[in-house]
Amino acid sequence: MLQIEQAHLLLAVFMAYTGWRNLRERERWRGAFWLILAALFGSGGAVLRAAHAGHPLPAQIAGAAVIALALIAPRLGQRRPAEQSTPAQRQAWAQRLGHRLLLPALLIPIVTVAVALGGDQLQWHGLRLFDPAQMTLTGLALACLLALGAASAVTGQAPSHGLAEGRRLLDTMGWAALLPVLLAALGQVFTRSGVGEAIAQLTTDWLPAGSAVACLLAYALGMVLFTVIMGNAFAAFPVMTAGIGLPLLVQRYGANPAVLGALGMLCGYCGTLLTPMAANFNLVPAALLELRSPYGVIRAQVWTAVLLFAVNLALMMLLVFR
Repeated sequence: MLQIEQAHLLLAVFMAYTGWRNLRERERWRGAFWLILAALFGSGGAVLRAAHAGHPLPAQIAGAAVIALALIAPRLGQRRPAEQSTPAQRQAWAQRLGHRLLLPALLIPIVTVAVALGGDQLQWHGLRLFDPAQMTLTGLALACLLALGAASAVTGQAPSHGLAEGRRLLDTMGWAALLPVLLAALGQVFTRSGVGEAIAQLTTDWLPAGSAVACLLAYALGMVLFTVIMGNAFAAFPVMTAGIGLPLLVQRYGANPAVLGALGMLCGYCGTLLTPMAANFNLVPAALLELRSPYGVIRAQVWTAVLLFAVNLALMMLLVFR
């Protein structure tokens, strides 16, 4: 059975490869950063099992490793590793391959959705091929492997070329590549520390009594604002859902939780378009494109975010309470 631990192990191997290449190029801090992260991803399951068995030392070592990552990150700076090919070569390949270049990219969402929807039906001699609790993520891992093979077949390049290009991109992003994971974890920390209950109390005290529309507006705006603050809708979602979504909109006013969750996340994504905290979405592309202002991507997205939020809010008003 393909489980999430095996997907994490694949990530660990790739990060270890990136760290090793950096050490060979005398990039000691960068190499140490990716090697430590590879160790964390590769040992995550063992750390959790040890913690459940009452052995805290592995978790403490993992915590020390996270602190080490935070201390190393400011030393990384911006880096653009040497290209594996010239612009002229890439242009010639693009003209020769044409739209076939889209095939590997399209394989990733197609395979991921197929596994998420039908992975529980796939069995081999009575054994499930995918863990039912993590089918989407394990499907994504499988999709990436298939896409790497497809890219190698389409371009005629060895799979090692894809690894080298992936390493180049990862080094270019640097520590910002970790932001989605860290910010999603921050949302859980906020939820467990009682931020959601505090928001629910404030909402109950300040909003008009019995107004479902006012609660819905507070939820939608809260998703945007918390995403702006924390940089990721995945971090804002558990806080706002625990504070307003479940206790007020779903349990008190009978909102449809599926519609509320889907459109609420889209409201959060509007906040992602507006914040420099989402560095991997908004600041890294500005650096890669060598824009004059690091906030050029955000400025280009402002009206898209405003219009998208207005449409999402209108859809929520129409669909959430049906």
